[in-house]
Amino acid sequence: MHRLAGIGARAEQSGDGTALVDDTSSLTWSEVARQVDALAGAMLAVAVGPQDRIAVLGENRGPTVLAHAAGILAGVGTVAVSRQLTAHEMADQLLDAGVVAVITGPAALTAATEAAKQAGVGTVVVHGTLDLPDGAVAWDAWVAGDRTLPAELDRPACPLLVYTSGTTGKARGTPVRWAPSTVTSARDYVEVLAGRSGFPPGPHLVVGPLQHNGPLTSVRHLLSGEPVVVLGRFDADRVLALVQQHRVTSSVMVPTHFSRLLALPDEIRARYEVSSLVNVAHTGSACPADVKRAMIDWFGPVLVESYGGSEIGTVCRITSEEWLVHPGSVGRVVPPFEAVVLDEAGVELAPGEVGVLGFRTPPGREVSFHRDEEKTRSAYIAPGVATLGDVGYVTPDGFLYITDRISDMVLSGGVNLYPAESEKVLVEHPSVAEVAVIGVPDRDLGEALRALVVASGDLDLEELTVYCRERLAAYKCPKTYELVDALPRNAMGKLDKRALRRHYWDGDRTIAG
Repeated sequence: MHRLAGIGARAEQSGDGTALVDDTSSLTWSEVARQVDALAGAMLAVAVGPQDRIAVLGENRGPTVLAHAAGILAGVGTVAVSRQLTAHEMADQLLDAGVVAVITGPAALTAATEAAKQAGVGTVVVHGTLDLPDGAVAWDAWVAGDRTLPAELDRPACPLLVYTSGTTGKARGTPVRWAPSTVTSARDYVEVLAGRSGFPPGPHLVVGPLQHNGPLTSVRHLLSGEPVVVLGRFDADRVLALVQQHRVTSSVMVPTHFSRLLALPDEIRARYEVSSLVNVAHTGSACPADVKRAMIDWFGPVLVESYGGSEIGTVCRITSEEWLVHPGSVGRVVPPFEAVVLDEAGVELAPGEVGVLGFRTPPGREVSFHRDEEKTRSAYIAPGVATLGDVGYVTPDGFLYITDRISDMVLSGGVNLYPAESEKVLVEHPSVAEVAVIGVPDRDLGEALRALVVASGDLDLEELTVYCRERLAAYKCPKTYELVDALPRNAMGKLDKRALRRHYWDGDRTIAG
């Protein structure tokens, strides 16, 4: 295998071919190979220790993809950091992950620079702007450097790290599950990834934020020697234009993307040719049946739904053809996982019986959270059986259905949100006596955060909105607020979130989908 994986091989075969496109630039395979080679060398010069990591802010630009690809090739762990975080939130992640350098674009430059200062990170690399803060390094200087990836590299595998929040309100990192943890060397890890893009050959279109696991699979596609097109900000009309222009064969979307595409006027939809699409993976949250049928009618049977999580990877998958026969299912279990349904006592239930959904994790596929043994243990509901916090059942022929959620999590526009984060902030407001944040129906996002607030004095809800956004990333803050007299609690004195949600949903199901 070429030392630059599929990138290097493609550069030798068709160096002038288009490899990576974003809103402002287009790179050939030769240019991508040269930049990735230089980036890998520069990263190794900074991340000397095997546990040193480099944070990459999730801006939808070509350098984000290049940086993660270079990190994988060099055995330098990269950390996908949300560009929407406040400087304080970002600094927490930099410290937790052991970050020694930060790569950022202009959108997150201010927060990233302040976060690096707070975390004691000395190297900040900036792309997309000439307005560099004091002490920062220009991206062009990094990719023009004379350091390269050594021909012989002796470093352990260090998978990309993504951060997910939790019921405690503290975000924790988890390695992406692109290869079993039994793959221990960086060279072997690259070889595994280069052979399994997961998408058909041809241009892959990135439409979601490059801080989430789904969109980040484009890094694997590039390492396999296949072109990637990055859309800066989701725009339904632009998505269709890019599909037609580049003859895109694959993409990863969430149901919100589908709804926005379907909302386009018929004359605009008819303007574009989308027959090049072979695989549109969708994940993140349940897709309403009418939306999914409409997309299959339009794009053809190219939709493939994946069910899983950053901490475990994909555990179930269903094709368009299978879903049309089994509507509402998230598919059959992906080997080597096995589905397990347990009752409240931990007893395994028979097919068709509703209980907590779990998945038996074989060696090398265990759930693991970075520097958090308690969170790792809490992911398991039985020895060797991990859960994503959902309730459901498995049919006799192996199709899995989700009926509800036990975890205090909200899926909004494909993003996992944990109410504990905003509750922890809001309850510190001097006029808030008590607060509960829940997921309520949202036509565009599926679910959205709503804060139910018990006031201890005069309280302006607009003031509360500003208060939260000054302390948390905007997407983590409630979309709506409501004053209530009291919050219901169960016999153990714990907030009864299900009772609170039930008021806003039709029927017994209190989640979207």
